[in-house]
Amino acid sequence: MAKGKTSTVFFCQSCGYESVKWMGQCPGCKGWNTFVEETVSKSPYKGAAGGTLAGAGGRQAKAVPAVLSEVTVHEEDKLATGIGELDRVLGGGIVQGSLTLVGGDPGIGKSTLLLQVCRNLSGNGHKVLYISGEESLTQIKMRADRIGHFSSQMYLLCETSLDEISEVIRSRKPEAVVIDSIQTMYNENVSAAPGSVSQVRESTGILLQLAKGLGVSIFIVGHVTKEGTVAGPRVLEHMVDTVLYFEGDKHASYRILRGVKNRFGSTNEIGVFEMREQGLKEVQNASEYMLNGRPENASGSVVACTMEGTRPLLVEIQALVCHSNFGIPRRQTIGTDFNRVNLLMAVLEKRLGLQLASCDAYVNITGGLKLSEPAIDLGIVIAVLSSFKNITIHPKLVAFGEVGLSGEVRAVSMARQRVAEVEKLGFDTCILPFVCAEDCGKNSRSNKIKIIGVRTVQDVMKYLFQG
Repeated sequence: MAKGKTSTVFFCQSCGYESVKWMGQCPGCKGWNTFVEETVSKSPYKGAAGGTLAGAGGRQAKAVPAVLSEVTVHEEDKLATGIGELDRVLGGGIVQGSLTLVGGDPGIGKSTLLLQVCRNLSGNGHKVLYISGEESLTQIKMRADRIGHFSSQMYLLCETSLDEISEVIRSRKPEAVVIDSIQTMYNENVSAAPGSVSQVRESTGILLQLAKGLGVSIFIVGHVTKEGTVAGPRVLEHMVDTVLYFEGDKHASYRILRGVKNRFGSTNEIGVFEMREQGLKEVQNASEYMLNGRPENASGSVVACTMEGTRPLLVEIQALVCHSNFGIPRRQTIGTDFNRVNLLMAVLEKRLGLQLASCDAYVNITGGLKLSEPAIDLGIVIAVLSSFKNITIHPKLVAFGEVGLSGEVRAVSMARQRVAEVEKLGFDTCILPFVCAEDCGKNSRSNKIKIIGVRTVQDVMKYLFQG
């Protein structure tokens, strides 16, 4: 085969933007110093089936369009993973012929979760192929023994060549394939090193053709490093069907699986897992898990309700406000936006006349969650007021609502679902925006919960600290 011409191009490691010259700032993602130089072959690209995709006279088959009304969708096309939290994030299960990217920091538990999925699928009679480019067969076997017993439908392959992998997938015809990880795979038609932007992109293109052409569900593991020396999975997000991210501290026991893209279900769904010696265990009641270990009779602590996709979640918000000994007070946040907390404290100073400019303030969202929904504004405000006045909030109280610059408490979405979750977990008081209070009160399942509607932060102040 005649060798194609080679040329040098520059790729952005964050978004995959291609340029013929080096640039300090990427025009695509606006990132600085993200361009790397790579050598790319100009030979015709060949897909997983071996046929040339480009070229005027190289077509081997004609594409036939299908009538949309004649396309049928069956619910049984989705494979249940046996892990309820993962099935909900995926949109009900694994869709046949889908390509799913699982990203996260090294050591967070991506390989462990996918190995548990392989165990459940193979145990139900589905043929599964686990391909690793990082571990040997012995290493995978040692990790699998900690998880449990695997059936004879589970196959292992240690290989990094996409040509060999494609041949094995076509001959074995598995129903599900796991690629661990995409940064170790390489395509011989691309001259760049494994893990580079061009190699990762071309390798994913081959896997995409295999998934759609053969109807195989493929999971791709992608590593994310802070240094940015390895092409992260953000380059691939536009190519795959579903993008899942594993979050959490690898030194802690909790893990949060978040869906940020899903062509087969809703986005921003989360699944909560607990890392144990036998693997990851799903947490059925995430709200109760997040509130476990709350302090008693401590000021600066309040429970707020946030929505993660279609799932209401109760979290504890902690605040510590004390007078500063320095000219410039310290402000620090964990799990929420730093600038948002500063804005809310400025609202309290202006609308309530509190002297917070000379105080250090620390706000923490417990459980390791990172929340950006405006509905937690009211919880942050109450926590800051409780710590500043050193007054304990009733432990069975929950608050949610968006706070504006004028001090008004604005409506939030899905208020009924939030109140239902609050009532289900045994809380007896709920502070929420006034425009949502009447509707939620009518739809309450019982009279055991007291619903309090507030219009401004002044109403919150009167009810909690002057009533």
